[in-house]
Amino acid sequence: MKADIRKNQRGSGILMHISSLPGEFGIGTFGEEAYDFVNFLEKAGQKYWQILPLGPTGYGDSPYQTFSSFAGNPYFICFDSLRKKGFLKQEEYKDINFGRNKKRVDYQKISESKMAVLRLAYKRSRRDGRDELYEFEKEHNYWLPDYALFMALKSKFRNRPWFKWETGLKNREHKCLKKYRKELEDEIYFWVFLQYIFFQQWENLKQYANERGIKIIGDIPIYTAYDSSDTWTHSDIFLLDDHMVPISVSGCPPDSFSRTGQLWGNPIYNWRLLEKEDYDWWMRRIEANKNLYDIIRLDHFRGFESFWEVPFGEHTSINGRWVKGPGVHFFKIVKKKYPGLQIIAEDLGLLTPDVKALLDITGFPGMKVLLFAFDSRKKSMYLPHHYKENCAAYTGTHDNETVMCWLKTTKKPYKAYAKKYLKLSRKEGYHWGFIRSVWGSAARIAIAPMQDFLGLGCSARMNTPSTLGLNWRWRVTEEQITDRLAKKIYEITDLYERL
Repeated sequence: MKADIRKNQRGSGILMHISSLPGEFGIGTFGEEAYDFVNFLEKAGQKYWQILPLGPTGYGDSPYQTFSSFAGNPYFICFDSLRKKGFLKQEEYKDINFGRNKKRVDYQKISESKMAVLRLAYKRSRRDGRDELYEFEKEHNYWLPDYALFMALKSKFRNRPWFKWETGLKNREHKCLKKYRKELEDEIYFWVFLQYIFFQQWENLKQYANERGIKIIGDIPIYTAYDSSDTWTHSDIFLLDDHMVPISVSGCPPDSFSRTGQLWGNPIYNWRLLEKEDYDWWMRRIEANKNLYDIIRLDHFRGFESFWEVPFGEHTSINGRWVKGPGVHFFKIVKKKYPGLQIIAEDLGLLTPDVKALLDITGFPGMKVLLFAFDSRKKSMYLPHHYKENCAAYTGTHDNETVMCWLKTTKKPYKAYAKKYLKLSRKEGYHWGFIRSVWGSAARIAIAPMQDFLGLGCSARMNTPSTLGLNWRWRVTEEQITDRLAKKIYEITDLYERL
């Protein structure tokens, strides 16, 4: 197997999710501000825009716990584009409260207000758009009819999870499905309409970025949410009992970051059945993401070698166990089916010799996170002088503190070690010292979150793992995305030959 990120492609980019874009509608969208950010990336000499998963978010608002592995998030739909199509009038959305704080997403307001406006757009679109929806539904027949029915049923049953629906629906009995498809036909096509518009707007934005030499790096979460159309529609590929209850769920074992580990709660795959089917569902998922992104970041890569399985009902992950994953056989099929597919392996966490061997066999570039490097008790492989060319280096990820927050909260010996190793200075800006070190490393790809370029503190953190309520909310403002910042990023990118 050969490496997927081509040689002589030394470059850099910025990590910022669509939700974090500025704008007046409470959350980032595929509107004018997204195109402005692409222009900013071009001015800054960047080759990559890394985003988080684009799926429709459910409980906890996490892009890693979505209602579908194939669908897009309707919150990202741009109203102005719908107005230009004649589906909305400006007065129908201009003065609505989508959240008053431009620096934070208010998901409750978004859910209430944005979906109401999108229903108005759908109602007006019905006059002449149904044929296009039929064609779009046929094109995405593998997942879209079931997803649209799933969301229509969630609307009918006040967002109750599918495993608490009536027995006939929960078990997908043909007679029951037929009844509700007929009863909810118009509501079903509302959800088809949202996907039609989402994909249209995303494809236009991605094309705009690609035409300016910018590739999109997107994320595939390894697991799916229990309350998702995937688990409801393809229950056989998950370890569920006869009552559709998970036998075991996902997580991470206890470590130095958490004495009880992390309990994610996603159902575990029935890898034996998937193998017999040549991983058909997974291959379709990869193909769908290949069409969304230029480069795929494969979340929790070590879970393909071995994963931590926790009995359902546990309150922590302490009583879990390691179970062998599909391993190299899975990736041989991926390579055979999608030759040339570019993948970055998220190989963070406990890396055993078997995980390292799997990474070597696939040839995928792994990840190096500079914020993990400064435990002064040991020499870390995350220190830049250890980086090889075939890797993607980061100051931090969406799960980390910002650089400035880390410097404020970390232990004194770690901070002292970082200052000495990176030659940090107040004059340069401590955050720029971290960026300089990553940009100057041998890593073929260098990435930093937008928060680190701005030198933001703890309130700008995107996600704190194993917590609920305050995550995925950070947004940049228009005033922060300046030509001066673009010039500074361009200069450091030019200095380290990443243009």
